[in-house]
Amino acid sequence: MLVLAGLAGGFINVMAGGGSVITVPVMIMLGVPGPVANGTNRIPILAQNIAASLTYIRHGLPQSGMVLSLSLCAIPGAIAGALVGVRLPAETFNLVLAIIMGGVLLLMLTGKGQSQARAAAPISGSRRLWGHLMMIGAGFWGGFIQIGMGFILLPILNRVLGMDLVAANIHKVLIILAYTVSALLVFGSQLELLWWIGGGMAIGNAGGGWLGARVTLAGGEQVIRWVVILAIAGMIVKLIWFP
Repeated sequence: MLVLAGLAGGFINVMAGGGSVITVPVMIMLGVPGPVANGTNRIPILAQNIAASLTYIRHGLPQSGMVLSLSLCAIPGAIAGALVGVRLPAETFNLVLAIIMGGVLLLMLTGKGQSQARAAAPISGSRRLWGHLMMIGAGFWGGFIQIGMGFILLPILNRVLGMDLVAANIHKVLIILAYTVSALLVFGSQLELLWWIGGGMAIGNAGGGWLGARVTLAGGEQVIRWVVILAIAGMIVKLIWFP
């Protein structure tokens, strides 16, 4: 169960986001307390992003300087978010997350085709600044709860910084890899994480991350767009009607 849940979660996370909606509930179903499941979930997330990052790097890394600067902005936010997440009161987050996902879904469904036009234009200094500032807040959410992180990062990378969805997806994976290390250190120092459960899921997540990276490189922007839309819609239904 752990490996299969990790495989599905890793694939969805790398292709779009929201895979933690599978992995965290499976851990809770196995009796893991919510905050511990939230922290333990960072182990398979780290594995999936290592596998996906290695696949992307072998095919060439676009805008590597941007990856580094965005990651450095996300890491402090992730540390702060993780410090809050170790005391996570989970009851209010389903509704808040569903609202966020609804907004992102509307953004993806409207303005179709804008991403390519923006990607072709030079990135202005103001957009670059806003993108890095927003990355601090995105890092906080990633350190805090992680669920839906891909849906937060993709609009920043695609709409604000003007990347096409393939490049945005590659950047997303590398940024999450960078800040997950710091978040995992915080959770590991504050909670008794279940490393054997996280390790079991990490096997599946690594496989799913590798597969998601291959599909991203082969399928391109349209495949990612539809996976994002379907994943967001399914996540909203899960959060509202099946909490």
